[in-house]
Amino acid sequence: QGMIPPGKFVPLAEETGLIFELGGWILDEACRQIRIWLDAGLELVPIALNLSARQFDHELPQRLQTAIEQYRVPCELLKLEITESLLVRGQEKVIPIMNQLVALGFTLALDDFGTGYSSLAYLKRFPITTLKIDRSFVIGVPGDENDCAIAQAIVTMGKQLRQEIVAEGVETLAQMTFLRAMGCDQLQGFLFSPPVSAETFERM
Repeated sequence: QGMIPPGKFVPLAEETGLIFELGGWILDEACRQIRIWLDAGLELVPIALNLSARQFDHELPQRLQTAIEQYRVPCELLKLEITESLLVRGQEKVIPIMNQLVALGFTLALDDFGTGYSSLAYLKRFPITTLKIDRSFVIGVPGDENDCAIAQAIVTMGKQLRQEIVAEGVETLAQMTFLRAMGCDQLQGFLFSPPVSAETFERM
């Protein structure tokens, strides 16, 4: 079938339980590649690692610690991305795991903010340092008044809470200019680059 997007294979992997093997492979591969780049003398920005809600169990901190120790990777070079669906699973279970991860030196980003179960209470209770504005709110700026208002509200609120703000799905110069002027800390999207191989990334 050719390349299959994550939107199709990740839900199936979660349903079947294969997400544990898949997530383990991704963690190992990310750490292995970071080690290669460090050994090559490259100055790296943090690599984002998406975590499935099913991966988020009491063994996760140990799995992450084992991987970074094996490859001698500073935890500051891995940014852990979670989705809002994780936050509604039971705070009494999730918060201690998050606190362990933060204590180890990892930072947590909330992916696709505003699309699911958004509650402002999450931003107060959970040790999250980065909010990622979902591309569904980015795609219409600067032409769509509603998208502009939602994006501006997220940025303003995030700044007041001392959150880093990342806008996803930036594809045009107009979007980039608007979001930079609004105060987004980071932008990502096809305007800058499509997904590339490790070799291409290294050259870039």
